[in-house]
Amino acid sequence: MLLAVHGLTKWFGSVKAVRGIDFGVAKGEIVAHVGPNGAGKTTCFNIVAGAMRPSAGTVRLDGIDVTNQPPEEMAARGLARTFQIMRPMAGMTVLENALIGPLARGLAMADARGEAYRALERAGLEDKAESPAGLLTLPERKMLELARALSTAPRLLLLDEVMASLRPAEADRIVALLQDLRAEGLTILLIEHVMRVVMSLADRIVVMHHGEKIAEGTPADIAANRTVIDNYLGRRGAQ
Repeated sequence: MLLAVHGLTKWFGSVKAVRGIDFGVAKGEIVAHVGPNGAGKTTCFNIVAGAMRPSAGTVRLDGIDVTNQPPEEMAARGLARTFQIMRPMAGMTVLENALIGPLARGLAMADARGEAYRALERAGLEDKAESPAGLLTLPERKMLELARALSTAPRLLLLDEVMASLRPAEADRIVALLQDLRAEGLTILLIEHVMRVVMSLADRIVVMHHGEKIAEGTPADIAANRTVIDNYLGRRGAQ
């Protein structure tokens, strides 16, 4: 496993937000975390990415214990992530936003610009390279968030609700990009509520509810799981 998480637990005061979660992501695999809001998915992401310390449990990357490593160390080890709330540096150009990753990797400016521009091309933003990031539309801001992550040359990409609020055609464009990236060897862990996307994209799905993992399996396994239907899929269909 490229990523192996064992016994992950997080307390916030008297609230146990994550309860003994185990999961893994193999190299070249796409794994989706799904579940209702408040299920603990983003807390898991924050711990894996180094933005939050667990109360208990371990995170291993390529067999190395990286529990409690800070975000910059996790980035140096090849982990990149996107955020639900996108905060591009609005006063800088799209290209300048994408430059941060390559420069953080220690590349010279000329090489960094080339890497940043290639990431923008992957995201379909090359025509916006010199535009202020603050003028981008919502779908474009999501693609910039992806480009900024890709510009760090990650081995493991964490995506937090990257499809949210997008029209089906816009979401399908991201799905196609993620499929291409997986074919190139990138490993992806994502949080997503758009089940149409999850079922078509993920190799495995981890379902969380009230901080616990209630199911894990292939999309077909999850679609037929009575516990998942009762606690998540069925409720979504009734909305």
